[in-house]
Amino acid sequence: MTSKKLFTLISIIFFSLSSVFACTNFLVSKGASADGSTMISYAADSHVLYGELYFYPSRDYPAGAMLDVYEWDTGKYLGKIPQVRHTWSVVGNMNEHQVAIGETTYGGREELIDTTAIIDYGSLMYITLQRARTAREAIKIMDELMSLYGYYSSGESFSISDPNEVWIMEVIGKGPGNKGAVWVARRVPDGYVSGHANQARITTFPLNDPENCLYAKDVISFAREKGYFNGKDEEFSFADAYAPIDFGGARFCEARVWSGFRKVADGMDQYADYASGTNLHNRMPLWVKVNRKLTVADVMDMMRDYFQGTALDMTQDAGAGPYKCIVRWRPLTWKVDGVTYFNERAISTQQTGFSFIAQSRSWLPGPVGGILWFGVDDTYSTVYTPMYCGITKVPENYAVGNGSMMVFSDNAAFWIFNQVSNFAYTRYSYMIPEIKAKQQALESAYIQDIKKTDEAALALYKKNPVKARQLLTDFSCQAGANTFKTWKELYAYLFTKYMDGNIKTPVEGQRNPKVEQPGYGEEWYRLIIKETGDKFRYPGESGH
Repeated sequence: MTSKKLFTLISIIFFSLSSVFACTNFLVSKGASADGSTMISYAADSHVLYGELYFYPSRDYPAGAMLDVYEWDTGKYLGKIPQVRHTWSVVGNMNEHQVAIGETTYGGREELIDTTAIIDYGSLMYITLQRARTAREAIKIMDELMSLYGYYSSGESFSISDPNEVWIMEVIGKGPGNKGAVWVARRVPDGYVSGHANQARITTFPLNDPENCLYAKDVISFAREKGYFNGKDEEFSFADAYAPIDFGGARFCEARVWSGFRKVADGMDQYADYASGTNLHNRMPLWVKVNRKLTVADVMDMMRDYFQGTALDMTQDAGAGPYKCIVRWRPLTWKVDGVTYFNERAISTQQTGFSFIAQSRSWLPGPVGGILWFGVDDTYSTVYTPMYCGITKVPENYAVGNGSMMVFSDNAAFWIFNQVSNFAYTRYSYMIPEIKAKQQALESAYIQDIKKTDEAALALYKKNPVKARQLLTDFSCQAGANTFKTWKELYAYLFTKYMDGNIKTPVEGQRNPKVEQPGYGEEWYRLIIKETGDKFRYPGESGH
């Protein structure tokens, strides 16, 4: 995604690197989930995106009202469009009808960016969420918005869900002076999961199956006109025409999808060479059949991936440091002696502003059925806290305006989660088990609490929908406050225990704690010796 700091990746002999961005999405169909819900996940990754929970209340507007459009990434004013007479309420990236939208930016052909347009990808999501009642209607609205007002951004993949269907939609503009966009949307088959991570993934698609595939009428003819494609219509591949795969697209982007798929589907090892960027012809499928029904906890786990157990595991090289840290400081690529090298890019990354799992449940009324499991900062150490889609306000600790990227707030979840994670990066192997224990305790409790809250809210909704929404709002705000309070206490505990490289534990009846100084560990000390020889060898000892 998101606030896209485009960084240029350098051409390397044998392959070239493409511009790469930062987000990851997974899409779970009804038949692939344990309870029959649909789910989409989204990590909004940007070094300048502040993690906060957006809220747009439902509103009525007078005839002729206009809507100011601002670019989501920068706040730049893009123009005005007519407002609709009524909008739906939206919590984060989910509306009161349980429609949810996420995205990842794949960039694609730069000449197709239209800087004269009004609708950027962020506006496309949040305006659509205020207007759509189903995923199919969302696709229709997105097409209309781009056709009428132009598409401002580069190529984008969207995840779009409602209680019954999950769609992956890929979009790219037509360039200056050619208003609109070309796009393809495909419904994820029942029992399957899909995913995307900053690389266009829709290749060929059925041309006459509107139940499962929708597309712009000129998606193929426009590619022919631009010289991107010259074969038969049925051979047309959206991704190959508008965003051809290269090493960077595979290693930095598709590898994330592959690693997530590995957790829930069989046979993914056959695509390891594709994910590593060494065989771009062994393309991974758009979706895979799950080997078990997935719970919301399973999808959370997919979002907490750093290539564990694969050849790309980020704890298994020197970049992890002595404490097996899963993050790498940017830039993504770097040079030594004129040779370009790179770090892995995993799903879990330090620059995440916010992430979520949107869960839509068809057996419950809209405001009760939708849950946005919302977290800020690094997905591996965040806490996904439930926000019902029918709430009328968001928790104070997650609210817009409570701090910003350059304004610290000790009352903001974003800042306290960053305090915990950034301190943990210094002694990761020691602190992360304690963080994970707190995380899992909170999330497990929330999953259980949801069952009781569903029952109470449903019973109340049948009698008084307004009071039911208040119950859901109270529950969600209390959950948000509880997560924040627990994490603030966790930071105080971790800082006290691990300050100055020590590990301190209290001793009953004594003023001073027990102090351990475990150092760097033998493996890292051996690396130091390998690098420095006898420079630090203590004198006067014989032998090695």
